[in-house]
Amino acid sequence: MISVVILGSGNVATHLFKAFKKAENININHWYSRRIDAISSYKNDVETIDDLSLINDADVYVLAVSDDAIAGLSSQLPFENKLVLHTSGSVSVYDIDKKHKRGVFYPLQTFSKEAQIDFENVPICIETIDKKSYPTIKSLALAISNVVKKVNSDQRKVLHLAAVFVNNFTNQLYRIGHEITESQGAEFDLLKPLILETAKKVQDLSPFKAQTGPAKRDDKKTIRKHLKLLEDQHHKDIYQLLTNSIQRTHGRKKL
Repeated sequence: MISVVILGSGNVATHLFKAFKKAENININHWYSRRIDAISSYKNDVETIDDLSLINDADVYVLAVSDDAIAGLSSQLPFENKLVLHTSGSVSVYDIDKKHKRGVFYPLQTFSKEAQIDFENVPICIETIDKKSYPTIKSLALAISNVVKKVNSDQRKVLHLAAVFVNNFTNQLYRIGHEITESQGAEFDLLKPLILETAKKVQDLSPFKAQTGPAKRDDKKTIRKHLKLLEDQHHKDIYQLLTNSIQRTHGRKKL
């Protein structure tokens, strides 16, 4: 049995709590948040606290907080030589105060409190400075996920960067698509099967081979029609930028 303390109250902390709670070999000693009201709805499931001095001894302390808060919170913990992990994709493991055994427990997924997550399929990227801590981190990850990968700092950082492109930027493109359909009263929902098929294709094909559309075909006539149809200059700029990127990737000349 691995005893855990969760620190933080955001999306990642909430989903980790739910996943750890389900796991047979994990016991959550405490859930800490400086804003106790943010986790008060779970007080019947776990002891919630807002005072660091009340934290009991545990095998692992998981800092599921904002990137900027990791260093400060780790230095405030009233103990030392314990295994402290952060969950960030971009923050160095060395940002954790050196009085602790330091590691990273990075779930490579997008989290919203309202959305259900099946953690069994969420890749957990793990990293540690102290090799003796690796088995504990790996066991913690395997308790909730079937996909556990040991990564180094450089690999984790580029995975996080790539995740911004495939998730955050893609979601912004969905938003722009929604704005475009709304401008003429068309239904955005009609695009949802296309969104699903696009995601499905890259499970079996490389993104390079999966690419279709007017930029890939070098269909200049359609591209010009699209640019003319777009009323928002911001949308035009994004369309042109991505069109040029596709053309460059597939050996087409820019407009």
